[in-house]
Amino acid sequence: MDQVSSTTASITFDDFLKVDIRVGRIVAVEPFPQARKPAFKLTIDFGPEIGTKRSSAQITVNHSPEDLVGSLVMAVVNFPPRQIGPFMSEVLTLGVPDANGNVMLIRPDRDVPVGGRLY
Repeated sequence: MDQVSSTTASITFDDFLKVDIRVGRIVAVEPFPQARKPAFKLTIDFGPEIGTKRSSAQITVNHSPEDLVGSLVMAVVNFPPRQIGPFMSEVLTLGVPDANGNVMLIRPDRDVPVGGRLY
C-alpha cells in the first residue's frame, strides 16, 4: 500500500463527509492465494442498512483468521467495487502501518453496533 505524503492537499469538511466510513463485524475469512501480496478475503457484516460486503486485505502479518472472525473493523463503504485478481472487493478495510510497514487494522476498542458511521 502506498504511503500518503504528509503534504497532501487540504480538503473541506464537506469533502470528508462524502467518505462513508462504517464499523462492521468480520463474519468470515478466507485465504487469497491468487493475490500478488499475501492477503485475506474478508466477509464483513455492516448491519441491515448496508448488508454484508467483501474486502481483500493485506493483513496477514499482524492478523490471523482466528483473530479476525467476530472482530470489528472500520471500512470505507462508498467507494466503487475494485477488481483484485479474480476477486471483487466491495469495501476498503482501513489500517495503519506498524513499525515494519505491515498493516494493523483500525478497530473500535469496545463493542459497538455494526453499521455505525465514523464522525
